[in-house]
This record gives sequence, structure tokens and C-alpha cells, in this order.
Amino acid sequence: MDKIFKPELLAPAGDMERLRMAVLYGADAVYLAGTTFGMRSFAGNFTDEQLPQAVKFAHDHGVKVHCTVNTMPHNNEVVHLPAHLETLQNAGVDALIMADLGIFTLAGKYAPKCERHISTQASISNYECANAWYDQGAERVILARELTLEEIREIRAKTPKDLEIESFVHGAMCVSYSGRCLLSSYMTGRDSNRGACAQPCRYEYALVEEKRPNEYFPIVEDEKGTYIMNSKDLCMIDHLPDLLDVGLSSLKIEGRAKSSYYAAIITNAYRHCLDDVAAGRPIDPIWRDEIDHVSHRHYSTGFFYGDPQQYLENSRYMRDWQVVALVTECDENGWATLSLRNKICLGETLEIVGPDTKPFAMTVTELVTQKGDKVDMVRNPQMLFHLQLPKQVPAYSLVRHGVELSGL
Repeated sequence: MDKIFKPELLAPAGDMERLRMAVLYGADAVYLAGTTFGMRSFAGNFTDEQLPQAVKFAHDHGVKVHCTVNTMPHNNEVVHLPAHLETLQNAGVDALIMADLGIFTLAGKYAPKCERHISTQASISNYECANAWYDQGAERVILARELTLEEIREIRAKTPKDLEIESFVHGAMCVSYSGRCLLSSYMTGRDSNRGACAQPCRYEYALVEEKRPNEYFPIVEDEKGTYIMNSKDLCMIDHLPDLLDVGLSSLKIEGRAKSSYYAAIITNAYRHCLDDVAAGRPIDPIWRDEIDHVSHRHYSTGFFYGDPQQYLENSRYMRDWQVVALVTECDENGWATLSLRNKICLGETLEIVGPDTKPFAMTVTELVTQKGDKVDMVRNPQMLFHLQLPKQVPAYSLVRHGVELSGL
């Protein structure tokens, strides 16, 4: 039997905590941004001083770092690009993600040690476009999200073998799938192509007649309103064999603006499922189940198997679980020190999941403050406290509860 090629798992890192989560929970590489020229202005991002620390942490764990420089800069910003690119290279960043040809050219001059990857913002949807970027010096192309598996297979077959091909396989999608959207800029003055999207495609719209400004007429007949531009979330974890079969070099998880809980749980789930598929093992259903434990919209397979269709009912997230604490250390007897995120009460049923730790449930039988006082509840944000766990778990394990356990 031929050995199955296992692609890179590329996870989002919106700030230092999310980077640690992605790294510790199994990413092969992470993608992040500095405080300028990145497409997620409202993620935490990394200052020039934080970048070397982030890169060192990732590299110490054998994880590569890709940095986005994928906005469309205006004339008055271009002058700042050479210094920014040099800063990224000096920080040890492995690859730069770009969509603008000018930035791409400057990166070759001012950050020659960094690989150059072409962002999905460039809407690469055919092999000629991929080859053109390769001829310019690109090491990787991140494909448009509108492609089917068969189109990706053809692109792989008709491009050089040393050109890496990356595709998004999980996360939110906007109405303009590959990202070139003007709606936010038009409606709110926040430019989505410069990292400041207000997501107006998620709004509920109704029809208003000019002379009756306070009367809203539903666009659909069932009077539920309509989300005519809403899109489902992408989820391909059930179809990893097909993704491996078309020859992708990297599987990318969307979500730099999402929580550290999301970064941990989604990376963890894909890590285990990808390893199982590549090894020819059946997927452990516990990891597939984890995908539903994070806040998400209705899942779909995107365009991989054809048109995914719009979801018009609402744009609400399914949020059945929440993080209540983060384990900072735990001894061999299971006594853990935790940092609080949401209140914990005595007698409550919780679930613990961590790096290489299968989720397991427990009941809170004892809560102890740092001063050693036994209490019935802890609720002060970021408070450190102690909790007896059934077994030792790694640092950065997460404690959560949800409607399935506690009825909240």
C-alpha cells in the first residue's frame, strides 16, 4: 500500500494565547499578523516586540509561522512596507501571505528569506493563474474558496510539483467567498479589504418604503425576515480522505478573530482526525464530536462538492458550550491551578479537554482559593484557584460546561 501524504495543518493565531493553543493542540503551522497590513484588524495581532516571542514559541515546538501581509495598501502606506517586511524577516517568520503584486515584489527584495504565499484574496481559481504566480517566485498558492475538489485536482496536476497548494477546509465564509467584498465599506465605512469588515452580510434585511420609514416589510412570505447574503460555515472534517486524495499541501482553518477555545478545539479535532486518516485508521468519533462544541453556524462542505446553497433562516450561532477555566498547572495527583473565565459552582458537572487529552466529565467536589479557603463558588474574572481533577492533565487544558452537561 502506498504511503498517504499527510498535508500540513495550518491553524489561526490571533494573539499570543491563541497561538499557544494552536501550537499545543497540534498545528503544524500557524498564521498570524502584525499590527498593520493584515486582513483581521480586530484580532489581537502581534506588535513588533511580540512577534519574535511568538515565532520562538512556535519554532521551539517545531511549528512554522506564516504572517499575513494581505491588505490592498494605498499609496501613503507603501512607504512603510519595506521596514515592515524587514521586521517580519528579522523576527524569524517562515512565510508571508500576500495578495497584492506590489507587496509580493517588495517581499522578494526586503524579506528574501521568507517564503512567499499567495492569499485567497487573489482569487486563484485556475492552473494558469497558479503557474503565473509560481513563475514570479511564489512557493505556495492559497486557492479561491469557490473551487470543487475536481478543479483542485486539475490544478494540482497542471502545476509544478514544488508549488505548494493550500485550501481553507474549516471556518466562516463570507458572501464574497474569496474575500473581495465592498459591502462593508459601502454601508459602514469599514473596508473589508483592509481588515475591518463589519459583516453586513450577516444582518437581517427587510424592505422599507420611503414615506413609511418605521414600517418594515419582510422580503419572504413566511414573515421570518431574510438573511439573503448569509453563508454557512465550512467544515470538511468528515471528508479528509477526499482532501488528501486531490493532493493539497496544506489544510487551513479560518479564525484569527475567534477565541482561543476555538483555536484549541478545532485544531485538536483536525489533528487527531487527520492523523487517523493518514494512518489508515478509523476516525475516533470523540474528535469529530468536538467540532460541534465550538460556537458555529450551520456547517456545509463549501464548494468542494458543488454549490453549498445559502442558509436564509437566520445568522445565529449555535453556542451550547462555554469555557469556564484554563489549567495553568497540574500535579501528579490531579490538583490543578486554574485561571477563571466564567463562574464555577460546587456540585457543577464540567468537562475537561487538553492537548492529547480526550474529553472527560467530572463533578466539582471542592473549590479552593489561592489563600487555601474552601468556597462554594468562584466568579472573579481571571482569578486563580485550585480544583481537584480525577487525573493529571497538561497545562493549557480547558475546563468547560454546556447545556448537554449542566442544563445551562
